[in-house]
Amino acid sequence: MKKGLLAIALLIASTVFAAVTLWTNDEAHSQLQFTVSHLGLSDVSGTFNDFEVKVNATKDNFSDAVFELTAQVASIDTRVEARDNHLKSPDFFDAEKYPVITFKSTAIKKNGKDTYSLTGNLTINGVTKSVTTDLWYRGKLVDEKTGKETVGFQLTGEIKRSDFHVGDGFAEPMISDVVRIKADGEFVKQ
Repeated sequence: MKKGLLAIALLIASTVFAAVTLWTNDEAHSQLQFTVSHLGLSDVSGTFNDFEVKVNATKDNFSDAVFELTAQVASIDTRVEARDNHLKSPDFFDAEKYPVITFKSTAIKKNGKDTYSLTGNLTINGVTKSVTTDLWYRGKLVDEKTGKETVGFQLTGEIKRSDFHVGDGFAEPMISDVVRIKADGEFVKQ
């Protein structure tokens, strides 16, 4: 009897684990952007050029998806080398001490057709805070070149840089406390 129950438990466990699908971002078709206001007069945007996102889901509509992001701080790019170097310094991100930014989702809530609220733990400068963003599932297709299933997502939201001690020495309006985030990505089924 015990052997029969063990066999059934192993079969159920293997079915559950086999149903999880991993999706990884296609680097050439993904971007991670941020925007702040400078002096209240203009917006300055930048990107993190070196990042990886993994999505695990068991449902085709991604309503149970778990998103994990790792971004390399040293890859920050605002198109101005001096500003990029300053942002990597202890005045802002302290890239030497805190080389990565991470995010792992903890909840996903369907808001409407193909739209979700995505909540998770964001870690910047060694500080972890729960943040909630908007997530748009843009659809799925089979890539004609690779023959692989590909899906698209767009994430938008806002965080406060002061929550993560980024640029504490630079008050508003010099640099806005609110940082707008926009991430677009194509993800390939593994």
